[in-house]
Amino acid sequence: MNKVMLIGNLTRDPELVVTNSGLPVCRFSLAVSRRFANSEGVREADFIPIIVWRNQAENCHKFLKKGSKAAVSGSLQIRNYETNTGEKRMAVEVVADDVEFVGAKLSGDSSDDGASMPKQASEDTTVTLEPVDDGDLPF
Repeated sequence: MNKVMLIGNLTRDPELVVTNSGLPVCRFSLAVSRRFANSEGVREADFIPIIVWRNQAENCHKFLKKGSKAAVSGSLQIRNYETNTGEKRMAVEVVADDVEFVGAKLSGDSSDDGASMPKQASEDTTVTLEPVDDGDLPF
């Protein structure tokens, strides 16, 4: 089974292109923190290239920006190719099946055309719980 799940931040704005057959393709990289720290106590990150196709590609281009947090699930793809000079190269990337926009909308984004992402509750939201009479519980 080839399944990859990542949560990270975009390292640059997504790039959208349209193939010769008219399919939209969006490319971006996610910075994903490693689970452990190095010998100096610093948590390093891996920069993972992501490819998104079709409608989801257009949504990623529209709503994601450099620094946005995203959750990506998809499959790992490894391609071998040859450069114009004859050098053999290998490309490793994640082909996304699903991209979820995580976190609040980035500040300074004035492109509010009515189709913005839903707002999330702030961290200082207070929830008041009503007391429950134990005699009313069925167990």
